[in-house]
Amino acid sequence: MAQKVDASTALQGAAFSLALAGLGAWGAAEADLSPALTALAAAVGAAIGAFVSTALNANGRRSGATQADPPAPASAERPATGLRAGHGREVLARLPNPLFLLDAAGDVAFVNEAAADMYRHAEIGAHYTRVFRNPALLEAVEAAFQRQEARSVEFDLVRAQEIFIRATVRPLDRDGDRWSDRAMAVLVLMEDHTKARRAEMLHRDFVANASHEFKTPLASLAGFIETLQGHAKSDEAARERFLGIMATQTERMKRLVEDLLSLNRIELDEHVRPRGTVWLNDVTRSVAMELGPISDGRLIIEFDDESARVQGDPQQLSQVFLNLVDNALKYSLPGAPVRVAAAPRSPDRPGMIGVEVIDQGEGIPAEHLTRLTERFYRVSVSRSRERGGTGLGLAIVKHILKRHRGDLEIVSEPGKGSVFTVWLPRAAAETDITRDSENRGERAPAAL
Repeated sequence: MAQKVDASTALQGAAFSLALAGLGAWGAAEADLSPALTALAAAVGAAIGAFVSTALNANGRRSGATQADPPAPASAERPATGLRAGHGREVLARLPNPLFLLDAAGDVAFVNEAAADMYRHAEIGAHYTRVFRNPALLEAVEAAFQRQEARSVEFDLVRAQEIFIRATVRPLDRDGDRWSDRAMAVLVLMEDHTKARRAEMLHRDFVANASHEFKTPLASLAGFIETLQGHAKSDEAARERFLGIMATQTERMKRLVEDLLSLNRIELDEHVRPRGTVWLNDVTRSVAMELGPISDGRLIIEFDDESARVQGDPQQLSQVFLNLVDNALKYSLPGAPVRVAAAPRSPDRPGMIGVEVIDQGEGIPAEHLTRLTERFYRVSVSRSRERGGTGLGLAIVKHILKRHRGDLEIVSEPGKGSVFTVWLPRAAAETDITRDSENRGERAPAAL
């Protein structure tokens, strides 16, 4: 009787072992694993089956045999891996860098989350020539397929902002002399080098711009110092006048350095869109509170839309309106009001909120309008310097709005003043709308 039980349970255990081994191999094949991992999965299934077989045999002996149980067989060795089955795919999916795996036919077999964000049309099963457009990248992928050659290439991608990409293309190990239809054949891993490239460009621009803009005030300071050390050394009135001019030039250089550093920081992160939520009412009120005391009652805040919220950085958006309102106060006619109001909805800008800064200045000739946001561009250099301008205020506004996926619209006519309209995308309904109390100001008076 004991022999029959042992034979029956052994047969069941063997069948169970074979079934689990086959199931492990099938599951690995369905998950597109390599041949080595497929064999590993089959071994794991066989080990589990052997364990169950042993348990069944032991149970059979206890129920039908009287002799002592033989020693238990040695346990199977554990696989040399630190990851449970399926963890590899999850790790690849969550990598911060875009990753593509191409099969032997050149079709996309795997794309992680970062790659799907960068290439919206990257679909499983799509041929790589439909996904990649850059000639250098296509050539590198072709070399990996045809000549088993690994390459690294750099190229630009134009999305909402231009980004600089470094891609590493490597062929994967073959299974024998030929790849199977579903085997992974080529890996394409991308890195966003935009920040490093922008840092290099901004460093060059900073040196060039700073050397040009500092040349005049430094020459003035050198001249005044030489005069004070020479024939004006004992002239009290001349010394007081020259020291006043030197203080003004020094202050101008200080503002210039601050604006250049601010602009460079903004440009460095221009391709990264802010994720916070900002109420524009809060922004306009904070600007009114800051500039109201120096506006002599000329600043009028008419914008009062409690539902107007955008996705953005509250400090940077405050800087946008501070720059625009400060310019309007400086260049408006004496005593003329400056208004901040809601812009009428535009059919050309669906889903966007507009805020106008309206002055009653001399106006700007049409030939200057397209260049106003360039670095150091001034309609009148002498007037700008007289009023403490650095020529960078509107450039800062432009780059902040580019980061926010917004726009600056300028309408002006000589003798009739100017209207600067800030357009920003309205925040989506599902955006986090927790209002940060630190960014809220007390309600400002309608006119300050």
